[in-house]
Amino acid sequence: MSRKQEIRAEAARIQAIFAESGAREVEPDVLQPADTLLDLYGEDIRARAYVTADPLRGEQMLRPDFTVPVVEMHAAEGNGAARYCYAGEVFRRQEQDDPDRSSEYFQVGMEIFDAEDPEEAEAEIFARFAAILAPLGLRAAMGDIGLLIALVKGLETSEARRAALMRHIWRPRRFRALLDRYSGRRKPPAHHARLLERLGTLAPEELIADAGLIIGLREPTEIVARIRRLQEEAEEAPIPAHTVEMIDDLLDIHETPANALNRLRDIAVDLPSLDPAVERLERRMEAMRRHGVDLDSVEFEASYGRTTMEYYDGFVFGFYAGARPLLPPVASGGRYDALTRVLGRGRSLPAVGGMIRPGLVLELRAGSGQ
Repeated sequence: MSRKQEIRAEAARIQAIFAESGAREVEPDVLQPADTLLDLYGEDIRARAYVTADPLRGEQMLRPDFTVPVVEMHAAEGNGAARYCYAGEVFRRQEQDDPDRSSEYFQVGMEIFDAEDPEEAEAEIFARFAAILAPLGLRAAMGDIGLLIALVKGLETSEARRAALMRHIWRPRRFRALLDRYSGRRKPPAHHARLLERLGTLAPEELIADAGLIIGLREPTEIVARIRRLQEEAEEAPIPAHTVEMIDDLLDIHETPANALNRLRDIAVDLPSLDPAVERLERRMEAMRRHGVDLDSVEFEASYGRTTMEYYDGFVFGFYAGARPLLPPVASGGRYDALTRVLGRGRSLPAVGGMIRPGLVLELRAGSGQ
């Protein structure tokens, strides 16, 4: 049996376990319309996906993951509560400094669409993955991007600042730079200060009128709006230092889930906008215990998933080979309600899911002599 046949057989084995829970087996097309993925991720996706052009269907991409096409299929069928499982290849272009990582590999996964009890669905997904991967002795990690989202939405600052921070939650360096600027820890960029100094008492429209020929992609109205935003920001009061310290405390949490919950409760005393997210975490932990998950063996990281899980907006998790830190996650997943709102044709249904790399499962199993 060839290596690919072995991986396909392992994927089929895992998919059958998911199907036993009532998940419907689906197989989205390998070629996916590029416009949907470009709308979701912007032009950055081109650097990671294989793009081709069809004379009738326009730009197409080789399937970079399963979640997006499964959500689209679910929305098109107008289903309510449902669960799906899948297995097949995905295609990702790799960075030049990582030539050994495969650009074509198998994923097998499961997705649950259910608004009745979101925390129960999250616990079930995690428990099923943990049971399948238990023989490999992997390191399990989880987090909740919804905690940081709740804090940002509850900040006592302008809507424009909250919106800017929300856009960059999944880009930690940019998020930190904005937070430091809005709190006064960091000065605004020098070119902003020079522009405002030059503007003086002039209205932005006057500055544009005196500028002469405008060369570039931005319309004068866009430039004026941007200048007005900079003026408003310069006059805004900074985000209080103690609030930023609480955010720092949250992002620094790396504990067992029980200890993390206690620290989050302490933070929520000063930042009550965090309360609903903390309550969801507590309900999720209770559900995980009912499913037999040993939470003391799971690492909780408040920042987990912020650099690699762009469309997740709540519970996130991953399983890793601790002895081989250079390997990608053997499995990962989480909640992606925001994605269903974008792709749901005007309707939203809470959804959670995850995927396993059967090729890595076989590799680790062989290395352990199983």
